[in-house]
Amino acid sequence: MAILDTGTTLKRLRNRYRLVIMNDDTYEEVVTFRLSRMSVYIAFSTIFVLLTGLTVALIVFTPLKYYIPGYGSAQIGREYRQLKYLTDSLEKQVNYQAQYINDIKKVLRGDATMVLDTTQLQLPNEEYSND
Repeated sequence: MAILDTGTTLKRLRNRYRLVIMNDDTYEEVVTFRLSRMSVYIAFSTIFVLLTGLTVALIVFTPLKYYIPGYGSAQIGREYRQLKYLTDSLEKQVNYQAQYINDIKKVLRGDATMVLDTTQLQLPNEEYSND
């Protein structure tokens, strides 16, 4: 395994290269760039840091942050739970009212079957006396 010398690595990073963009039909040079590996590395690193910073700023300073799971204030969670309880109780109330209306309709149509309470009551045998 070859050991890289730090001097040769730095020389390779600083070597200059020419990037030429040519017109394929006329072989005319359109643009010429003089680059080194280090300048390309620095350019890509700068672009990466800028894009990352812009993405973070976009999320932090706009309402997009509320779409991230787990990101939200405790007050919003409390309001959500309170609305859920209220919705559940309203749904139960609507179901009770619908059942009541259906029972009233059955009685008015005569479809309701009555179940009589046939349990015998045991009344105490007390005589009331007026003295």
